[in-house]
Order: sequence, then structure tokens, then C-alpha cells
Amino acid sequence: MIQVNGEPLDWQEGMTVRDVLIARKYVFPMLIISLDGAMVPRKDYDTTVIPDGATLQVIHLMSGG
Repeated sequence: MIQVNGEPLDWQEGMTVRDVLIARKYVFPMLIISLDGAMVPRKDYDTTVIPDGATLQVIHLMSGG
């Protein structure tokens, strides 16, 4: 089990950041991802494997004027 923004999500071996985004239906293009307190660059979403018990924070960046 992992936590995504404080909510539980079933963990699967080999699960990546991209898998979590798909599972939670996050499609907003401007996201900041923190995995156990460390920032994950967008280019690494497909290759960053999430360990069981991890905590992810997904932050939507807002812009405007």
C-alpha cells in the first residue's frame, strides 16, 4: 500500500510514478511530484519505481494573471 496525497492506493511491484498518475486519473500537465520527500523530475515519471509503503504528494501548479 502507498499513500497518494494522503489517500491509500494499492501497490504493485514495478509501479512507477506514471502508473500512479494514470491510476488516479491525473491529467493536468503541470504537476510537481514528491516521492518520500524527494522531487521527481517529469522526465523520470516513467522510470521512477515506487517502493511499497511510499508516500507521494502530487501538487497541481496553477498559473494565471
